[in-house]
Amino acid sequence: MKQIAYNKYASFEYFILEKYEAGIVLEGAEVKSLRAGNCNLKDSFCFLRGGELTIKNLHIAVYDKAGAFNAKDSKRDRKLLMHKAEIAKLAGKINEKGYTLVPISMYFSGSLVKVEIALCRGKQNYDKKGTIAERDQKRAMDRQIKEYGIK
Repeated sequence: MKQIAYNKYASFEYFILEKYEAGIVLEGAEVKSLRAGNCNLKDSFCFLRGGELTIKNLHIAVYDKAGAFNAKDSKRDRKLLMHKAEIAKLAGKINEKGYTLVPISMYFSGSLVKVEIALCRGKQNYDKKGTIAERDQKRAMDRQIKEYGIK
């Protein structure tokens, strides 16, 4: 399993409640661009439209060696592939107030490209400050442990 991209911004902005794996519909040149690592998940999100799961604002750079006729929009909407039962389950949870679907990571599973999406609830500013404080405490503790072990 080779990881292509990771959305570290999502864990700062949202509480991650559940994770799901989904396939994604891509063109051939987009897969080649992903193999080169040209992908950004930062501002992307998922939504339901007509019983289908769609990812929006996923940036996959245009493959430079592809022909002029293969040039697609790099931030176009892309369809995600999941079982109908899973989509129905997600639809019920998304309709609750404050919940959203956010892509966490993209990776190759064999020759297939998979997207890990998460059911999330947004954080308030005080939650974000608490996350920063916890991270700083952990970093300070790790430093203390490292110094204690060296001496």
